[in-house]
Amino acid sequence: MQTLRQLCKDKIALTSLIVVSSYLFMAVAIEAYEYSCLNRGITPIYARDNMKQRFTPPSPANLMGTDYLGRDVLWRAVAGSATAVKVGVSAALISAAIGVTLGVVAGYFGGKTDEFVVWLYSTFASMPTLLFILAFALLATKGFLCPSIATALNRFAVGINSDPGMMAVYVAIGITGWVTLCRVVRAETLKLREAGYVQAARVAGASHYRIIIRHVLPNLFHLVIIYFTLRFAYAIMIEVMVSYLGLGVQLAPSWGVMISDGQEGLWRGVWWEVAAATGFMFILVLALHLLGDALRDALDPRMKNR
Repeated sequence: MQTLRQLCKDKIALTSLIVVSSYLFMAVAIEAYEYSCLNRGITPIYARDNMKQRFTPPSPANLMGTDYLGRDVLWRAVAGSATAVKVGVSAALISAAIGVTLGVVAGYFGGKTDEFVVWLYSTFASMPTLLFILAFALLATKGFLCPSIATALNRFAVGINSDPGMMAVYVAIGITGWVTLCRVVRAETLKLREAGYVQAARVAGASHYRIIIRHVLPNLFHLVIIYFTLRFAYAIMIEVMVSYLGLGVQLAPSWGVMISDGQEGLWRGVWWEVAAATGFMFILVLALHLLGDALRDALDPRMKNR
């Protein structure tokens, strides 16, 4: 609550929080609407085409115009927020889980464990991240993954109402984006394990698991929140780039797909589809970065002491 009150005092932070919350609400509403349409056997409004209204410019009937199939661009941009939120949340959760687990284990136990984790994140840090994500998405969308992994991805995709291309992006961003958080968590854990209350708990006979859960992780929580917010924004931008290249989202509305579809009409003055997708993405990513900075100021003890 104290953090929330501090955010409310900052107009920029409060505005960013409202914007991010609005996108989350849109994503949940779109998902609920899509499930409802699926159960009733009707086509969602953002997928309804009308070839007689192709490339209609913005008007009162279609506030952001229509695309090459006559679909409403505004509704497709709104529906794209669901894809962006699912990608951002899923990828950030995967990255945070891997980064925190490895960072805490390495920092707390040290020795060979620490050496192995350092070698592991150094190896991942040397990989070209975008190329890895593109390669993994290509393998998933073109059916080149081994049957067991492909089956697991397909089942998970069905469970969260996604397609295999989206799942490939979730996993690829998640397993390549944990390095920075792991480094920070490891360094912080190295300091925390020498703290007086941790030493006292160890002398009192507390298990390693209990010490990590009760004394180490709570003091790392602010790092996870800040990282999660920034990784959320990064995952959205990566998804847009991958989908733009035709290797990400295949079926669901996506800002990357909209930009890819709309670029061909730019030379004819059909600018509204690209503008809508870019605008929606820009607003969300900017709000996430501003919110991340505000959370850092509110949660980081070193910032509070300045």
